[in-house]
Amino acid sequence: MAFPSDWQLTQPLTPEHWQAYYHLRWQVLRAPWDQPPGSEQDEFEPQAYHLMLTDGQGKLLAVGRLHQLDLNRGQIRYMAVAEQARGKGAGRMILQGLEQQAVILGLQQLQLNAREQAVDFYRQLGYQQEGQAAALFGIPHLKMTKSIRLAGSAADFEQWQRELAATWQQTIPLSNYMQLKITGFNGSRFSCSAPLAPNINLHQTMFAGSIYTLATLTGWGMLYMQLKALGLHGAQVLANADIRYLRPVSSQPEARCDLLDCSGCLTPLADGQKVRQRIRVGIYCQQQICAEFTGNYVVLPEH
Repeated sequence: MAFPSDWQLTQPLTPEHWQAYYHLRWQVLRAPWDQPPGSEQDEFEPQAYHLMLTDGQGKLLAVGRLHQLDLNRGQIRYMAVAEQARGKGAGRMILQGLEQQAVILGLQQLQLNAREQAVDFYRQLGYQQEGQAAALFGIPHLKMTKSIRLAGSAADFEQWQRELAATWQQTIPLSNYMQLKITGFNGSRFSCSAPLAPNINLHQTMFAGSIYTLATLTGWGMLYMQLKALGLHGAQVLANADIRYLRPVSSQPEARCDLLDCSGCLTPLADGQKVRQRIRVGIYCQQQICAEFTGNYVVLPEH
């Protein structure tokens, strides 16, 4: 989803920021249930990470908070969107900002408690229902979780990369002709690259077909890493995809895929069920985004 260019995601800094931040929390999350001002805060505010979203005129659109529970887990709380900003992506932008901070902190999993009407919103962004949470003001809530870093050691990640590279070399000859290489995987981001020379077109930029293939295999590789981390096996196929070519690739590109950009639960594969995942990949050249790829992948159980 493309967000308005004048929207700005920041942390509250000034007393005016904090006042507006907490007021929106109270207005959306507490006032409708006759709770007093101040009830929208708790004892974890000082050590939590706070985000606010404003428009070009500085008007507050949405807020949210990340609280680190332990070394591996964090909790998203107090997500609130102003009435005039609902349905426009403001909540998504706040949530993605909090998730990025969780990755920076090295967390592996996020959890949150969602009202029933918000479950679909979180499910679309990769959260899975884990069961009932405590009701608040008599309103049922569901506990939802999302993995933001795959389980495994650095040695595991290195081994999986070697296995994947060998699989590509043996089963996808085009990857050899393109000289495609895996450039990194840290549990949350998978990246690949290919030199310009064997993939060049008559304009001395990268051939569109090579860009598409680089993006496709990068998404395929991130899916492979997830299956490895889960101890699952299956036949991976690309069902369909869209790509937007934004600018020419004039030097060696890098394709990047973040675990945060993968949505779709893979665990039913263990029960012999077909699973699907939607994966986004960005193609970068000289630190500029040159193409955006979205692929719908399917994993078929292997009997």
